[in-house]
Amino acid sequence: MFTVLDLVQPDSLEEASQILFKKRNNTILGGCAFLKMGSKRIGTAIDLSKLGLSYIKEQADFIEIGAMASLRDVETNTLLRESFNGMLPKSVQNIIGVQFRNGVTVGASVYSKYGFSDLITALLALDTEVELYKNGRMSLAEFLGKPYEKDILVRLWIKKNKRLANYQSFRNSASDYSILNVAVSTLDDRWTIVVGARPRRAAIAKSASSTLSKENLTDKEIEDAAQKAAEELSFGTNMRGTADYRQALCRVLVKRGIMEVLQCKSK
Repeated sequence: MFTVLDLVQPDSLEEASQILFKKRNNTILGGCAFLKMGSKRIGTAIDLSKLGLSYIKEQADFIEIGAMASLRDVETNTLLRESFNGMLPKSVQNIIGVQFRNGVTVGASVYSKYGFSDLITALLALDTEVELYKNGRMSLAEFLGKPYEKDILVRLWIKKNKRLANYQSFRNSASDYSILNVAVSTLDDRWTIVVGARPRRAAIAKSASSTLSKENLTDKEIEDAAQKAAEELSFGTNMRGTADYRQALCRVLVKRGIMEVLQCKSK
């Protein structure tokens, strides 16, 4: 569990930022679902609930998701269900249970860069940007590649386009953490393959993705891409599975994801 010495609900992002940087152990709160799994002493806990960041809305060229939107919001939102073959709602629908998903926020999930995150894997397969209060707007891939730095994740921006996408995961049980998860997408025959819960942080299989950048893929080309993804990424062992098991799963899930996207293209 964690302990909190003080709790504040700032009225602006500027106030929240000032409090955050005032002391080293001041912390932004999300839904606290995963924070309570560790042991942490927080000086001042900062609740962003009063800043109007719990939303999902459509802009001219982007889908904008506020940091305080919950995973349940992602799961049930009509706009997201109708975008990218419903990949984002599908990626979160098996996380623990509805009560849990009602509490977990998008901002905390992404900012924490959890290796087991289903949502990050799905977002990375789309044209996603994060907006930070201090460091501004950048691609999700760039954000994930940076070392941890104190900041406030304000919102996500997902480019509205005709990208076709599919999400796959393998779990020991329906509500358990993923042993491995995969997201595959394509736009104008440019493919992106993402593998997460390795159990390391989600990453793009760049070499495997580039081999698919063509029309009329053959079964062998799909098999080769799945094999390449399993070879170019690293896998680890934890209580849910071994590295070898995850590597074998990678080949299966990547192939399945590609085949599902191709089915979408043929409709």
